[in-house]
Amino acid sequence: MSKTEDFLTSKEEEEIVEAIRIAEENTSGEIRVHIEEKSDKPSLERAKEVFNVLEMYKTEARNGVLFYINVSDHQFAILGDKGIDKVVPTGFWESTKDIVLKNFSEKKFKKGLVKGILKAGEQLKHYFPYQSDDINELPNEISRE
Repeated sequence: MSKTEDFLTSKEEEEIVEAIRIAEENTSGEIRVHIEEKSDKPSLERAKEVFNVLEMYKTEARNGVLFYINVSDHQFAILGDKGIDKVVPTGFWESTKDIVLKNFSEKKFKKGLVKGILKAGEQLKHYFPYQSDDINELPNEISRE
């Protein structure tokens, strides 16, 4: 079994996908989680590459959010698309990142991701509120490499 498969149980993954669904009920923003075993690049740089590989820029409002985890090197990043960056204040992701990292430091990976995802949904709803005609533009499942 790879480190990415050991990182979360199947049940924990289901709970994370459910957190994404709940978070997206509040916002037109789209949230994804990507887990990979290792990267030689800094987490934010690698998150940008993954963001593009997953084609997260293909949302109408450019409001995709990626939670990126490098399991081996214990690295984590949150990356929002251009539409988000245009309207949110500097440091917008810091409180979300702090929640995730606090839980990760206690080895509570699922709890950290769920809390972070729900917090992201709450924060995004102020700038990208859910509209009745919104569609789910990106898959909710966890991606891996």
